[in-house]
Amino acid sequence: MPDSQLRADFVHAMSRAAATVSIVTTDGPGGRAGVTVSAWTSVSADGEAPSMLVCINGGSSAAEPILTNGCFAINVMHDDQAEVADTFASRAPAPGGDKFAAIDWDTEATGAPMLDALAGFDCDVQSAEKIGTHHVIIGRVRAVRVDEDGAPLIYGMRSYLRTERA
Repeated sequence: MPDSQLRADFVHAMSRAAATVSIVTTDGPGGRAGVTVSAWTSVSADGEAPSMLVCINGGSSAAEPILTNGCFAINVMHDDQAEVADTFASRAPAPGGDKFAAIDWDTEATGAPMLDALAGFDCDVQSAEKIGTHHVIIGRVRAVRVDEDGAPLIYGMRSYLRTERA
């Protein structure tokens, strides 16, 4: 049985670490799916191709489709897309029951949905390991998109935050 006080202290401390809000999407034989995440990062820009790491809760409806499809896109949300992030986090209802109806999207090399976002990374799954409750997935970047206008949606202190440009 996990130490409930340690968990509470951990969650409280992690709320102080602001993170960029992104939506991880996939499509293919395992189905189309997407989920809001804050646990992702670049691994390396060097080598044969850049690589990214994302952590997906094993209980998420997107976990198995990502692993089955062998691809995913990390979509970095604009600071005015909190409602879309809430939809993909299942905190807000999806239009007509389809999360993807909440935002414009198309595809790149892997077929994973690339959302109308601040930035996007289209990736093939290179490795995946389940650690505790989450799948730690590393992907090889196949395509990148960047919107030069706007700022990222940030989450910290248990709420969305806004960035200020200098």
